[in-house]
Amino acid sequence: MSTLRISGLQKAFDGHPVLHGIDLSVKSGSLVALLGPSGSGKTTLLRVLCGFERADAGTIEIDGKRVAGEGLHLPTEQRHIGYVPQEGALFPHLTVAENIVFGLPRSQRRAQHRAAELLELVGLPESYATRAPQQLSGGQQQRVALARALAPSPGLVMLDEPFSSLDATLRIETREAVARALAAAGATAVLVTHDQAEALSLGHEVAVLWRGRLLQTASPQALYRRPVTRELATFIGEAVLLPGSVSGSRAHCVLGTLPVVDGSSHTDGEVDVMLRPEQIEVLPATAQRDGALDALVREISFQGQDAALTLQLIDSPTTVRARVPGYRTPRPGERVRLAVGGEVSVYPR
Repeated sequence: MSTLRISGLQKAFDGHPVLHGIDLSVKSGSLVALLGPSGSGKTTLLRVLCGFERADAGTIEIDGKRVAGEGLHLPTEQRHIGYVPQEGALFPHLTVAENIVFGLPRSQRRAQHRAAELLELVGLPESYATRAPQQLSGGQQQRVALARALAPSPGLVMLDEPFSSLDATLRIETREAVARALAAAGATAVLVTHDQAEALSLGHEVAVLWRGRLLQTASPQALYRRPVTRELATFIGEAVLLPGSVSGSRAHCVLGTLPVVDGSSHTDGEVDVMLRPEQIEVLPATAQRDGALDALVREISFQGQDAALTLQLIDSPTTVRARVPGYRTPRPGERVRLAVGGEVSVYPR
């Protein structure tokens, strides 16, 4: 297990800055999800960390050893990093076991050192050792790619959107298996992804990269509940943004007077109030609840386990989005009541 420390990292291509002074620390044995939209610089940061690209400025330390800095660029093979590419990139002419031991010294390759152990670690049977990669599903190939990355016992593992090509069910199954394997190996890992659900479910911490700058690094819960900007709030998940005002620890908007989340920095005055759709409880029209508001169901997007609703407040042009369990989906045009639970975030207008 290794720690990773990045300080002031910068990188440009043809004079166009891609990374702007990145600072990030990854604790030993933890998994940090590096999240950002396409073009935010995620892959560039990963390539610089791995040594595939040279940093223009800043430093990188792995387990206290500087591998990049002023006048220093340690080659990839000397950084002791395991790398899992997007498509797995297994060699089709080698068996599964031969792929796993490919990066080991020749004597260990001949003995297929730890191949059976690593297959078990990533949740595959030992019998798969003699198979060709093309005989495996996409998810199984990604597990083999992880086993290959773990074979040299690296201090740090980098995963470059390893689940993006898998279908939804296989993606969930594979990422759970990968998370278990990384935890069992005690590996320190950085997962690059543009998938918010993936980042929030896998990362011990999530670092959000936005236009080459690191906007926020926090636990998944803190990031979802207390995003530092309204743009980040809408990127991390669906957000309901309403004009309002704040005084003290209370926000005032069309949905009522609501508590502001602890740690939310603000000054009294006009704000945008942010809450999540699942905070809006949809009640029967006859429900009696202090502070509940009357609304009409305008649109429904049924998604099986749940449904997204567009609701218009009675006697108001304001519409809001709410989410309900699939079995409690109301009908279009139905009159309902709304109540808000939990705390809200606020952003100065």
